[in-house]
Amino acid sequence: MASAILRQLAGDRVIVRTAGSAPATGVRGTVVTALDEIGAPLAGEYPKPLTDEVVRAADVVITMGCGDVCPIYPGKRYLDWDLDDPAGLPLSGVRAVRDSIETRVRELLRTLID
Repeated sequence: MASAILRQLAGDRVIVRTAGSAPATGVRGTVVTALDEIGAPLAGEYPKPLTDEVVRAADVVITMGCGDVCPIYPGKRYLDWDLDDPAGLPLSGVRAVRDSIETRVRELLRTLID
């Protein structure tokens, strides 16, 4: 959700890469619905594993409860967003996670492009 929202808000001003330490096999329908409601398409994204290359290429690394699994490299800015996992949540719960992510993405963008 964060990558879709960031792409929607930042356009081509920010390059977004997405990956997970334990990616799901697919994107849940409730996530797609919640993003569609705010006009933030997935743009072909799908769950994929986090690699060292993704982290090395980033200026800012945002984790969501990654813990010790995520590689740490000097010179990167790391943010850990403590959010509920939308897996298994009803649509109302997914919407709450989406809205929290959107708030955080807007705050992040202010620090990146203002």
